[in-house]
Amino acid sequence: MGALSPEAAPADLLVAIAALGVVAAVVQTLRLWLRGALARRSLRARCERAARGEVRAEGLLTRLGYEVIGRQAAGAWTVRVDGREVRVDVRADYVVERAGRRFVAEVKTGRAAPHVESSATRRQLLEYRFAFDVDGVLLVDAETDAVREVVFPLPTIAGPSPWLARVLVALALAVGAAIGVTFAEPLRALAASVAGAAREAEASSRAP
Repeated sequence: MGALSPEAAPADLLVAIAALGVVAAVVQTLRLWLRGALARRSLRARCERAARGEVRAEGLLTRLGYEVIGRQAAGAWTVRVDGREVRVDVRADYVVERAGRRFVAEVKTGRAAPHVESSATRRQLLEYRFAFDVDGVLLVDAETDAVREVVFPLPTIAGPSPWLARVLVALALAVGAAIGVTFAEPLRALAASVAGAAREAEASSRAP
């Protein structure tokens, strides 16, 4: 078998390198396609799981005595950004009512999402509390048949204490009484003067 000529060796090397490049490109393309296919399959599975959870949750809520008022209910609230109002639109799974109280219900599946310890879930429920005119928020675990009412202790402006309120009322009454005593006599004198002037004017009008 004859030895390769010096001119043929570089050409064969270039062909080998090109072949390796083609193989690497094909492998990379297949890897990206497989990753995308797996991601799409996972997303489709999550969507199907969520859809089954919503159906199961509606039956659960109905059995617990909640009346479904709306499905995929739209809500909105307004925030201010540098003095400019920005409307925020949201959509919740259900709006339900029981015993005269209305709730927005969010259905979750999986291990972490159905728990308020999940930051994403907690923030979503807090936003729903602002966006919907309801009495409360329900977190529904569709896979364990658990319905939890989540209450956010929203900050309020504290009013005066009962003791301070009583002091203010007493002070207002005292001030009112003092004003009445101070101006009672001048007001009576003024009223008498006005009445006397009215009688004199009436007598003058009747004189021949």
